[in-house]
Amino acid sequence: MPRLPTAINLHKASKTLALTYAPCEVYHLPAEFLRVHSPSAEVQGHGKPILQFGKINVGLIGVEPAGQYALKLIFDDGHDSGLFTWEYLEQLSLRQAELWADYLDELRKAGKSRDPAESVVKLML
Repeated sequence: MPRLPTAINLHKASKTLALTYAPCEVYHLPAEFLRVHSPSAEVQGHGKPILQFGKINVGLIGVEPAGQYALKLIFDDGHDSGLFTWEYLEQLSLRQAELWADYLDELRKAGKSRDPAESVVKLML
């Protein structure tokens, strides 16, 4: 059975979702991190993940329970189709540094940017 957070706090100003599991176990998950790791078909691509880019400014505007097993996160870019199960949220919390490093590496390899106003140009010299 997955662990359930004892508190869930949406911090709109800092664009983070704080999950508390114990007094000394609080995870702050940035909206951008959650958006690019959404479990939705739009992101996960039915088994072939689709790299999300240009999401540095995305924020969370809402959090809703989805039954007893998940949260529905509503992002200000209109994305709201991913259901974040308790197990998935715990994994994102515990593996945040590793997953973020992997994401940044994938962006670099694809020549993409976190900034939607930036285009990466590769010069062949």
